[in-house]
Amino acid sequence: MSSSFKEIQIQHQKHYSNIPSFPFPSALSPNPFSSSTLSFFTDSIIAQKPFLDSLLLKTGAILFRGFDVNTAKDFNDVVEAFGFEELPYVGGAAPRTNVVGRVFTANESPPDQKIPFHHEMAQVPEFPSKLFFFCEVEPGSGGETPIVLSHVVYERMKERYPDFVEKIEEHGLIYTRVLGEEDDPSSPIGRGWKSTFLTNDKSVAEQRAAKLGMTLEWFEDGVKTIMGPIPAIKYDKSRNRKIWFNSMVAAYTGWKDARNDPVKAVTFGDGEPLPGDIIYDCLKILEEESLAIPWQKGDVLLIDNWAVLHARRSFNPPRRVLASLCK
Repeated sequence: MSSSFKEIQIQHQKHYSNIPSFPFPSALSPNPFSSSTLSFFTDSIIAQKPFLDSLLLKTGAILFRGFDVNTAKDFNDVVEAFGFEELPYVGGAAPRTNVVGRVFTANESPPDQKIPFHHEMAQVPEFPSKLFFFCEVEPGSGGETPIVLSHVVYERMKERYPDFVEKIEEHGLIYTRVLGEEDDPSSPIGRGWKSTFLTNDKSVAEQRAAKLGMTLEWFEDGVKTIMGPIPAIKYDKSRNRKIWFNSMVAAYTGWKDARNDPVKAVTFGDGEPLPGDIIYDCLKILEEESLAIPWQKGDVLLIDNWAVLHARRSFNPPRRVLASLCK
């Protein structure tokens, strides 16, 4: 084991008996014989990057607990130490605000709203490969960020609904979302078109949408975005397996606000409606296979977006979890 980090067991971890067996997520704390300071942590990340990369490849997610990470700036230093390239948040749905450097608020929707399982930005072609989350303020209660291994969901769905899985593999999915001009913080998908495309200019928005393969239909106080058909199943080359890489359940069960009807938010790639009973059964499988570790102040969670879907549980404030997206 690497000298600066100690692998720890924590409650709620899952243990998979694949050869080799592994805990999900991995959990690392400072080695008792080393320092827990921020500078030691960031130096250790730089020095032991190959070890951390191989651990992430094996397990899909790493929780760092017990290090001296207290502020958004500290968190930004941790993200920078990993050396991953930043991914601009263009085309994503969540309302979020830049805090410092590469650090943003996580989804700012109200505390009573759950955010369903999804791969980050699975509904657009350019998505992050890595996500970082940081707990700056521990939740009053609830507010966990449940995680689940994507290939496990794919395997269970294929076993239970082979025809359905074959159809989405063949046709992909179409995502439709109606955006207002400005952000609507009361909605989990309330990002307005100006901040979605990082511009106030409709023609620039058109260009950026086209680059994503997205069609825009303008109307008086907003725009309808149509994305797809886009693959619903991807192949993870680094792990040599198929993954359940889509926002189907999130869109069908959660893309609801004054402008959007979730049932119309996602369809088969040929435009046919999706079977609701299968979507809700998929939600059940996601819940069964997932785990949720209660946040502690200072926790940093690194997720491989190719391997893991994440969600958010409702909570009682206060809670402040920050995020950073990497290419």
